[in-house]
Amino acid sequence: MAKVFHMNRFSINIGLRVILLFFTMGTSLWLYMHAVPPLALLLLPLVFLQLYNIYYYLNRINRKLTLFLESIRYEDFSIRFSADNKLGKSFSMLNHQFNEVLEAFRQTRAEKEANLKYIDTIVQHISIGVLSFDTTGKIELINPAAFRLLSIYRLRNLSELKNAHPGLEELLLELQAGTQILYATRQGQQLSIHAATVRLQGRLVKLISIQNIHAELQKKELDAWQNLTKILRHEIMNSVTPIVSLIGTMKEIVDLDIAPGATNTEGIMDLREALQTVESRSKGIMNFVNAYRDYTTLPQPLFTNVSVKTLVNSVSHLFQADLKQANIRFSLEVDAENMEIYADVSQLQMVLINLVKNAIDALEFTADAAISMRVYLNSGQQVCIEVTDNGPGIDEDAMNKIFIPFFTTKKKGSGIGLSLSQQIIQLHGGQLKVMSPGHDGNGTTFYVLLNTGA
Repeated sequence: MAKVFHMNRFSINIGLRVILLFFTMGTSLWLYMHAVPPLALLLLPLVFLQLYNIYYYLNRINRKLTLFLESIRYEDFSIRFSADNKLGKSFSMLNHQFNEVLEAFRQTRAEKEANLKYIDTIVQHISIGVLSFDTTGKIELINPAAFRLLSIYRLRNLSELKNAHPGLEELLLELQAGTQILYATRQGQQLSIHAATVRLQGRLVKLISIQNIHAELQKKELDAWQNLTKILRHEIMNSVTPIVSLIGTMKEIVDLDIAPGATNTEGIMDLREALQTVESRSKGIMNFVNAYRDYTTLPQPLFTNVSVKTLVNSVSHLFQADLKQANIRFSLEVDAENMEIYADVSQLQMVLINLVKNAIDALEFTADAAISMRVYLNSGQQVCIEVTDNGPGIDEDAMNKIFIPFFTTKKKGSGIGLSLSQQIIQLHGGQLKVMSPGHDGNGTTFYVLLNTGA
């Protein structure tokens, strides 16, 4: 019986209110009919109050529905409906359904926020630069990789790129969806830029991905030179080796068969001299070709944790006597005292030794000659080792060929040092760059860029 009473409480409350309203109205009418109008008029406010109470009681569902819809509109899913559960099973069931719907919305929003957080974390940590902007150039999203590749620290609108990257703003705005272009920065990086568009709530947003392919281009160029060198070495050795062998045989014929019975000794001497010259030049060619064996057979680096300060100190100590003899001032500045890199210490020593030797050679006819080596962290959080001389510099034509195998500006150079150094740095995942103002005495600077840590 109690359960039935509880289930019908709402109906009972409505019935009691209606009965009380009719009783009050009947009483007021009876008093009016029995010539007591003032007392009947006093009961009229009570009648209106009871009518309002019934209206308010019946309008509870509308208020509940309004509150429910407002909570959805303003995404306030913390509201719980339970205050009128005692009014009957229908109210309890309605409150339960409202709470279930709000909980579903809350879980959906939580999943959406978790997915957005997950995607944002991925975007912020990938090595590919990502940025998006609207039709006016206003930046809506940009990740740290894009800042690093563009060498900037803040970007709110594409127009801010004018100083750092002239022409890039127009290029990005005009770039069609699905197209890909190459862009060369002032720092010599080759950036691959790909565009896509997406429409968000009626707005057209362009999504740009930026990837540094400078290392990939250098690797392909290096592979091409290595393959060419292997082919040339193989063909030259196949041709010259039989010649050297044949010359040795001819010398024996001259000494054993021709010279003993010959009357023209002067002719025999000329023939021996000619054979000696051909043999000498042939062996010189063989030695020259063998000198490039290291370029095509460089072993893979043996990586260990290397202290940058210890590395540069060891190289500088090697040249103390040579620098003093050549009257060259040398300075070493290390801004990354405790910095370590994951590298092959012997190969990096080879690179730095080659760079310092080149700097010494460049200062042969320079008064007040000086070489400086500096170590620091650049804006991309890479270890940068600078080797700078105040020599005559490198002209523009040579700058374009300086890393090409066999090319050299030295009289006795082999043209393999810088190309081999570049190969070593690439195997370490870094870059070897050069800057030289030219023939104005401002010298040349080589930059070795390496990633920190293992």
